[in-house]
Amino acid sequence: MSYEPQPPQAPQQYPPQQHPAQPNPLPPYPPAPQPPAPLPFPGGNSSPLPPDLRGLAPKPTYANEFINAEDDLDRAADEKVDDILHFLRYRSLKYVVRIGLLVLFIFAIINQKAWSAALTGFLSGNPLIQIISQLLFAIVFISVQFGAFFFLMGRPRVQWMMPGEGGVGFADYKGNPEVLEGARRVVTLLRGAKAFKQMGGEVIRGLLLEGPPGTGKSYLAQAISTEAKIPFCYCSAPSLIGVFMGMGALQTTMIYRKARKLSLEYGACIIFFDEIDAVAQARGGTQGGGMMGGGMMGGMMGGGGGGGVLNTLLTNMDPMPKDYTIWRSIARKLHILKGKAETPPVLTIGATNIATTLDPALLRPGRFDRNIHVDLPDADGRREIIEYYLAKVTHDPMPVERLVHETIGYTPVAIKYVINEAVVHAHFDDRTSINYWDFSRAREVHEMGLRQPIKSMSYRDKQLVAYHEAGHAYAQVKLLPRHRIGKVTIVRHGKFGGFSEARAAEEIHDYTREDLLAQIQVNLASGAAQEVLLGVRSLGMVSDLETATSIAGRMVMVEGMYDSLFSTGAMGAPDGDQRKQIERILQEQNKKVKFLITEHAEAVRAIAEELLVRDELIDMDVLHIISRYEALPQHYGAEGEVPMVYNERPGAFGNTAAFTPPTAADGD
Repeated sequence: MSYEPQPPQAPQQYPPQQHPAQPNPLPPYPPAPQPPAPLPFPGGNSSPLPPDLRGLAPKPTYANEFINAEDDLDRAADEKVDDILHFLRYRSLKYVVRIGLLVLFIFAIINQKAWSAALTGFLSGNPLIQIISQLLFAIVFISVQFGAFFFLMGRPRVQWMMPGEGGVGFADYKGNPEVLEGARRVVTLLRGAKAFKQMGGEVIRGLLLEGPPGTGKSYLAQAISTEAKIPFCYCSAPSLIGVFMGMGALQTTMIYRKARKLSLEYGACIIFFDEIDAVAQARGGTQGGGMMGGGMMGGMMGGGGGGGVLNTLLTNMDPMPKDYTIWRSIARKLHILKGKAETPPVLTIGATNIATTLDPALLRPGRFDRNIHVDLPDADGRREIIEYYLAKVTHDPMPVERLVHETIGYTPVAIKYVINEAVVHAHFDDRTSINYWDFSRAREVHEMGLRQPIKSMSYRDKQLVAYHEAGHAYAQVKLLPRHRIGKVTIVRHGKFGGFSEARAAEEIHDYTREDLLAQIQVNLASGAAQEVLLGVRSLGMVSDLETATSIAGRMVMVEGMYDSLFSTGAMGAPDGDQRKQIERILQEQNKKVKFLITEHAEAVRAIAEELLVRDELIDMDVLHIISRYEALPQHYGAEGEVPMVYNERPGAFGNTAAFTPPTAADGD
């Protein structure tokens, strides 16, 4: 049967339908875009593709994998060739000299007798030569003694790492993506220094990293060196303050000299000064002689501080153009080489916790060109850090979201320490993986200290501590809507006889007047509970009074949150009226919290009596006790947001995002 094409049929016409008029008709839609024309056959055939071949993408073949593998081999071969040329250019002469000296030494040992006889005969026949040789021996002997003495007594803490020896890259730096992006730009400039100079720019000479301790400033500097594939020098700045005057400046000069030689070889070099504020504080007046009382002995014994180091640092960070190779220096003296001398690029990275104390000459453009503030990680950063370090240890299913909220205010180093301490706890418990409770115990050790129960404590003392902490716990639940109650214990941890922690439910960056007054009430609630329920007041309230007075003092004298707007942060000391205002705040808040404890005495007493029986209560226990006597505050939810119970069963942490757990601790 043959197929014959039929002529196209006209479309069927339908009568128009009548619709009621719309009050606000919509504008007409734009016409739909036309589909693209079909692609022609490869090979010049202009006919369209058959319908069964349209939209089909080329399938991957082994040829693509072969091409990628070939590119990798070419890249690896190029790197090997570059390494060989680099060795022949910069290292071959050194090895030739070393091999020559070794051969000469072996030859001297073999012909020792003949050489000794010839040398003795030469010296015995010429008295002047004998005198000169003895003088040379004395000079060398004294130089070696002093050199060894200065080397041992004035040697700074300096470590050099060649490219590839660090092993820390940007993939290992977690928790601060903005800081990491700034570091990537620095690496890009270091890698393309030549092209950047051809554009007319100058490679940055200094990078200052400031931020709280433990935020990873040293780690970041090492990662920059690894990613840029250039040498890295770590120097502890306090170690440059040597025993003898001028040793720190001399060591600084030697460090920069070696760095510029390595920069000629590798294209750039990084010098990292840790705790740079030890030698770079702002200059003003005379720099004391320390314990030596100044004078000649103070200066000779290094009492002059870091002034000499600072001056040397300033001149080396912004040096005059100079040739750092022997051949270029000779050619310039012979007037063969002309033009501006090229200074090898050396990036100086400084780390400090207090950048405000540094000398202004060090912070100007041309020295520390860039300033990166490395701050504490936020919630996303802590989640990234926790997941990174948890991946390195064996662990049961962990409530990561809860861990993120429990580590508000933690640095990356602190998170690493807590996870490692959790591994220690699990190891001594004869387990091969950690769980949430190991992390919780490790966090307690980090924040409050080692658990040290007092077994001989009398019931009376134990009762005082229990009512003290019960007052704190109840006030925290009722008065701190931005916090959640954590753990309450009367077991001694470090220097704390007990504690009640109220951990922030979210990251808090600012406080209102009401927030601060509530914190004062929480601190005074311990003594109020003892006074209302036991009729006594113990010495355990000393630290609470100090904290409450400090908060009230800042409100009155610094933050302008009471009757006066005068701030002692600008000038002056507190006057008598401000002291009366502080006292008035404390008395008012004490009356309020005593009224609160009196009105809810049954709930507070129940918490204290439960502490006397169990020694420790977790958040769920405290909320359950309060809910038996009254409704929980609105910020705890309709059901009180009773926290989830975490155990060691796999899959026990299914819906961790449903509860915003407590964070940040306060101890007594």
